[in-house]
Amino acid sequence: MPETEMSKPRGMYYEDFEIGKTIVTSRRTVTSTDIVNFACLSGDHNAPHIDYEFCKTQPYGEPIAHGPLVLAIAGGLQCLSGINDGTIVAMLGNDQWRMHLPVKHGDTLHVVITPTEKKLTSKGNQGIVVFNRNIKNQRGETVHSMVTTLMYRCRPKED
Repeated sequence: MPETEMSKPRGMYYEDFEIGKTIVTSRRTVTSTDIVNFACLSGDHNAPHIDYEFCKTQPYGEPIAHGPLVLAIAGGLQCLSGINDGTIVAMLGNDQWRMHLPVKHGDTLHVVITPTEKKLTSKGNQGIVVFNRNIKNQRGETVHSMVTTLMYRCRPKED
Protein backbone atom coordinates (compact mmCIF):
# COMPACT_ATOMS: atom_id res chain seq x y z
CA MET A 1 0.00 0.00 0.00
CA PRO A 2 1.46 3.40 -0.90
CA GLU A 3 2.46 5.46 2.11
CA THR A 4 -0.10 8.13 1.23
CA GLU A 5 -2.88 5.53 1.62
CA MET A 6 -1.66 4.21 4.97
CA SER A 7 -3.56 5.37 8.00
CA LYS A 8 -1.67 7.49 10.46
CA PRO A 9 -1.21 6.07 13.94
CA ARG A 10 -3.94 7.11 16.37
CA GLY A 11 -2.27 5.76 19.48
CA MET A 12 -0.13 7.52 22.04
CA TYR A 13 3.52 8.06 21.29
CA TYR A 14 6.21 7.71 23.94
CA GLU A 15 6.18 11.47 24.51
CA ASP A 16 2.42 11.48 25.18
CA PHE A 17 2.61 9.38 28.35
CA GLU A 18 2.78 11.40 31.55
CA ILE A 19 4.10 9.81 34.72
CA GLY A 20 1.19 9.42 37.15
CA LYS A 21 -1.53 10.33 34.61
CA THR A 22 -4.00 7.45 34.77
CA ILE A 23 -5.81 5.94 31.80
CA VAL A 24 -9.02 3.96 32.44
CA THR A 25 -10.21 1.48 29.81
CA SER A 26 -13.72 0.54 28.83
CA ARG A 27 -15.32 -2.51 30.47
CA ARG A 28 -15.83 -6.11 29.40
CA THR A 29 -17.89 -8.84 31.03
CA VAL A 30 -16.27 -12.27 31.37
CA THR A 31 -18.58 -15.09 30.25
CA SER A 32 -18.67 -18.83 30.89
CA THR A 33 -17.94 -19.22 27.19
CA ASP A 34 -14.74 -17.18 27.61
CA ILE A 35 -13.59 -19.52 30.37
CA VAL A 36 -14.44 -22.71 28.45
CA ASN A 37 -12.90 -21.39 25.21
CA PHE A 38 -9.71 -20.41 27.04
CA ALA A 39 -9.51 -23.89 28.59
CA CYS A 40 -9.77 -25.40 25.11
CA LEU A 41 -7.30 -22.93 23.56
CA SER A 42 -4.69 -23.27 26.30
CA GLY A 43 -5.23 -26.92 27.21
CA ASP A 44 -5.60 -25.86 30.85
CA HIS A 45 -8.49 -28.04 31.96
CA ASN A 46 -7.69 -27.83 35.67
CA ALA A 47 -10.65 -28.30 37.99
CA PRO A 48 -10.93 -24.65 39.19
CA HIS A 49 -11.84 -23.67 35.62
CA ILE A 50 -14.09 -26.46 34.35
CA ASP A 51 -15.29 -28.77 37.14
CA TYR A 52 -18.45 -27.35 38.76
CA GLU A 53 -18.61 -30.11 41.37
CA PHE A 54 -15.02 -29.53 42.47
CA CYS A 55 -15.61 -25.77 42.57
CA LYS A 56 -18.61 -26.23 44.89
CA THR A 57 -16.12 -27.53 47.49
CA GLN A 58 -13.94 -24.41 47.17
CA PRO A 59 -14.44 -20.93 48.65
CA TYR A 60 -15.16 -19.45 45.20
CA GLY A 61 -18.04 -21.92 44.65
CA GLU A 62 -18.03 -21.99 40.84
CA PRO A 63 -15.52 -22.12 37.97
CA ILE A 64 -13.15 -19.18 37.85
CA ALA A 65 -11.32 -17.55 34.96
CA HIS A 66 -7.75 -18.57 34.24
CA GLY A 67 -5.16 -16.00 35.30
CA PRO A 68 -3.76 -15.76 31.76
CA LEU A 69 -7.31 -15.20 30.44
CA VAL A 70 -7.67 -12.18 32.72
CA LEU A 71 -4.24 -10.98 31.56
CA ALA A 72 -5.32 -11.34 27.92
CA ILE A 73 -8.56 -9.44 28.56
CA ALA A 74 -6.54 -6.63 30.18
CA GLY A 75 -4.29 -6.46 27.13
CA GLY A 76 -7.33 -6.38 24.87
CA LEU A 77 -8.95 -3.59 26.86
CA GLN A 78 -5.73 -1.58 26.68
CA CYS A 79 -5.66 -2.13 22.91
CA LEU A 80 -9.33 -1.13 22.59
CA SER A 81 -8.58 2.09 24.47
CA GLY A 82 -6.70 3.19 21.35
CA ILE A 83 -3.45 4.08 23.11
CA ASN A 84 -1.54 1.33 21.28
CA ASP A 85 -3.00 1.96 17.81
CA GLY A 86 -0.03 2.15 15.45
CA THR A 87 2.44 3.27 18.13
CA ILE A 88 3.23 0.21 20.25
CA VAL A 89 6.38 -1.66 19.25
CA ALA A 90 6.60 -4.52 21.74
CA MET A 91 5.64 -5.88 25.11
CA LEU A 92 8.83 -6.28 27.12
CA GLY A 93 7.45 -7.90 30.24
CA ASN A 94 5.06 -8.28 33.12
CA ASP A 95 6.42 -8.21 36.64
CA GLN A 96 4.88 -8.51 40.07
CA TRP A 97 1.73 -10.07 38.58
CA ARG A 98 -0.62 -10.91 41.41
CA MET A 99 -4.10 -12.42 41.56
CA HIS A 100 -5.99 -10.81 44.43
CA LEU A 101 -9.51 -12.15 43.87
CA PRO A 102 -11.09 -14.82 41.67
CA VAL A 103 -12.75 -13.70 38.46
CA LYS A 104 -16.03 -15.47 37.71
CA HIS A 105 -18.38 -15.46 34.76
CA GLY A 106 -20.49 -12.34 34.97
CA ASP A 107 -17.68 -10.20 36.40
CA THR A 108 -17.17 -7.00 34.44
CA LEU A 109 -13.55 -5.89 34.22
CA HIS A 110 -11.76 -2.67 33.37
CA VAL A 111 -8.11 -1.68 33.65
CA VAL A 112 -6.56 1.30 35.40
CA ILE A 113 -3.23 2.02 33.69
CA THR A 114 -0.75 4.42 35.29
CA PRO A 115 2.66 5.21 33.75
CA THR A 116 5.36 5.13 36.44
CA GLU A 117 8.63 5.32 34.46
CA LYS A 118 9.82 6.34 30.99
CA LYS A 119 13.15 6.16 29.18
CA LEU A 120 14.32 6.53 25.61
CA THR A 121 16.05 3.63 23.93
CA SER A 122 19.60 4.06 22.67
CA LYS A 123 18.25 4.51 19.11
CA GLY A 124 16.25 7.51 20.27
CA ASN A 125 13.23 6.75 18.07
CA GLN A 126 11.53 4.49 20.59
CA GLY A 127 10.89 4.67 24.30
CA ILE A 128 10.10 2.29 27.12
CA VAL A 129 7.14 3.00 29.37
CA VAL A 130 6.53 1.14 32.63
CA PHE A 131 2.91 0.99 33.83
CA ASN A 132 1.10 -0.12 36.94
CA ARG A 133 -1.89 -2.04 35.61
CA ASN A 134 -4.74 -2.73 38.02
CA ILE A 135 -7.55 -4.89 36.73
CA LYS A 136 -10.75 -4.11 38.60
CA ASN A 137 -14.17 -5.73 38.73
CA GLN A 138 -17.62 -4.13 38.76
CA ARG A 139 -17.32 -3.48 42.49
CA GLY A 140 -14.08 -1.53 42.04
CA GLU A 141 -12.05 -4.33 43.64
CA THR A 142 -8.59 -5.04 42.24
CA VAL A 143 -8.66 -8.63 40.97
CA HIS A 144 -5.19 -8.64 39.37
CA SER A 145 -2.29 -6.22 39.45
CA MET A 146 1.02 -6.09 37.61
CA VAL A 147 3.83 -3.90 36.39
CA THR A 148 3.87 -3.97 32.59
CA THR A 149 6.73 -2.70 30.43
CA LEU A 150 5.96 -1.70 26.84
CA MET A 151 7.95 -0.07 24.04
CA TYR A 152 6.36 2.72 21.98
CA ARG A 153 7.38 4.70 18.93
CA CYS A 154 8.53 8.26 19.44
CA ARG A 155 6.65 10.99 17.66
CA PRO A 156 8.09 11.37 14.12
CA LYS A 157 10.16 14.46 13.53
CA GLU A 158 8.47 16.97 11.25
CA ASP A 159 10.29 17.32 7.93
